[in-house]
Amino acid sequence: MTVTHHRLLVHNGTFALLGPSGDVTGARGALPDGLFTRDARHLSRWQLTVDGIIPTVLVPTTDGSGDTASCVLTPPGGGGEPPAHTVFREQTVTAGTLVERVRVVSNRATDDRTLVALTVDADFADQFELRSDHRWYEKPHAVRTRETLPDGVAFGYRRREWHSRTVVSAEPAPDAVEDTGSGARRLVWRLELEPHGSVELVLRVAAHPHGAPGPATGTDGFPGTDALPSAGPGQRALDRACARGLVDLAALRIPAEGPDGAIHRVPAAGVPWFLTLLGRHALFASLFALPYRPQPAAATLPALAATQATEEDPARIAQPGKIVHEVRHGELAHFGQVPYARYYGAVDSTPLFLVLLDEHARVTGDTGLARALEGNARAAVEWMFRHGGLEEHGYLVYHPDEGGLANQSWKDSPGAICFADGTPAKGPITAAAAQGYAWDALLRTAGLARRVWGDPGWAERLESAARSLRERFLADFWMPEHDFPALALDGTGRRVNALASDAGHLLWSGILDPERTATVGRRLLEPDFFTGWGVRTLAAGQDAYHPLAYHRGGVWPHDNAVLALGLARHGLCEEVDRLTSGLMALAERHDHRLPEVVAGYGRGDHPEPVPHPYACSPQAWAAAAPLALLTAHREAGRESGTGRCGDRGHDGPVPEPAAG
Repeated sequence: MTVTHHRLLVHNGTFALLGPSGDVTGARGALPDGLFTRDARHLSRWQLTVDGIIPTVLVPTTDGSGDTASCVLTPPGGGGEPPAHTVFREQTVTAGTLVERVRVVSNRATDDRTLVALTVDADFADQFELRSDHRWYEKPHAVRTRETLPDGVAFGYRRREWHSRTVVSAEPAPDAVEDTGSGARRLVWRLELEPHGSVELVLRVAAHPHGAPGPATGTDGFPGTDALPSAGPGQRALDRACARGLVDLAALRIPAEGPDGAIHRVPAAGVPWFLTLLGRHALFASLFALPYRPQPAAATLPALAATQATEEDPARIAQPGKIVHEVRHGELAHFGQVPYARYYGAVDSTPLFLVLLDEHARVTGDTGLARALEGNARAAVEWMFRHGGLEEHGYLVYHPDEGGLANQSWKDSPGAICFADGTPAKGPITAAAAQGYAWDALLRTAGLARRVWGDPGWAERLESAARSLRERFLADFWMPEHDFPALALDGTGRRVNALASDAGHLLWSGILDPERTATVGRRLLEPDFFTGWGVRTLAAGQDAYHPLAYHRGGVWPHDNAVLALGLARHGLCEEVDRLTSGLMALAERHDHRLPEVVAGYGRGDHPEPVPHPYACSPQAWAAAAPLALLTAHREAGRESGTGRCGDRGHDGPVPEPAAG
């Protein structure tokens, strides 16, 4: 979502979307403003007036930091009679709280009076209610309450066992709390101002959502940019993008419970719609950040272990051992009106969990987490074989979910898995990228079995399965007529022949044989894929291509970051540099922040990147993408000037590629 003329503040599982004047209007649809936590809006009106008039915006809301904004307002005036007062607003978001300081400054040399009022309300709307999808959700027996307090007002919401509250307090206390007749309340102050004097009001909004967890355990442990290595000479844009990404990653962390009940802070997917745990997003963001910040991985792994499925539930696509795709805490999820309380509609989160578990042990040298989560890892592998499809089909396979996600790979929008002519793939889908993750996961888990769990027999079985998977994959997915891998196999086993960026994920996982990696890597940097800002999700020139389609033409920085790591792994250093240069040009045009996705228009035709209308910002795997680019850059040897690319490799025997 592109936030235009609004300010977004994010901190520890809470965000506020504010208008240019710092107000909240209760909007719905593409730009719902308010104070949000745990999938609910706890403040739906927050509108300031001075002497009964909405002030004029002199300076619109601007960043003080990721969780603070300020603006300057004046009552209407004219050249002959300049404004009597100036209003300075500063708003800060912390966990479950909005604090605002309103400073009214007199511009006159005489004593003055003014009437300041703030209209407030809390609708407790679930985020799914606020979307522009024309859905209506029944809420039987729901009751809203409003209670006047000595220093403000408390709003309550109850539906059976569900109970939420928002408390608004002020210092000094308002002189009056008025009923507006529409359910909102108006807090009123009659201020006495000395000549050129000022009065400050401190307002506090405290959200008390249903089922809120306790504070995170241990230290915060997320150092600033001082410990981050520089990308080297000539890479100032990458250094800045990494610094901005770390700020966003820190802001996006939310509390989540581990298997032992400890509260960890994991990367939420993004705001405004996804300030929650999404397995795939948290795993990729943690993988990207791991060489520089191990904390996200150390939090994400136990949080996902705690939500790992233990039984079958078709409504949530849950099977024992499967890693969760999406966790929601809102009212509609609680009552089963949306399926996302714990939703398992992802075929790739489970192998990516295993990849991150091994990578964390490798990078940190600490096997404690791998030892603690051995049972979860074994259950994840069992899911891949028994329920994921490796045993029955030889591949990880998903079935479209009529009530949830039709597609369950990273390209999860409807119609994203399609043929070159745009025809959607039908039936059970075998997505190419997920097979690469599975291959990587089997080998990595075999390595853990050998060096950490002391089970070489199981390691050999996993390596044999990986070898067979790779041989099948190279035979079934390679399209000789295009010299390129298929996007997927459909339910009949046909190759889904759209030329797609998922091939970059195959470079990263390493499932392609060496003879084909250079061909694929260079093909992805040709003009029909590469826009100058990054690589399109689908090559232009195909009937399926659409520059504004989420997964059929848009440019996703995290997708490009995976490709960059794959290019570096296979020694394609010039391609790493070219891709990084384009992405950094994109970041520079967004104040050094990589957006979630931009339109697929070429840089030659459009000298400025075209925003995607529904992109989240900030967004976790986009925020972490510069860190992956830094890793790719360092692996390519640019820091030392060697020009040599590195390969992270595997423990134990690596299956030989199939011939031809």
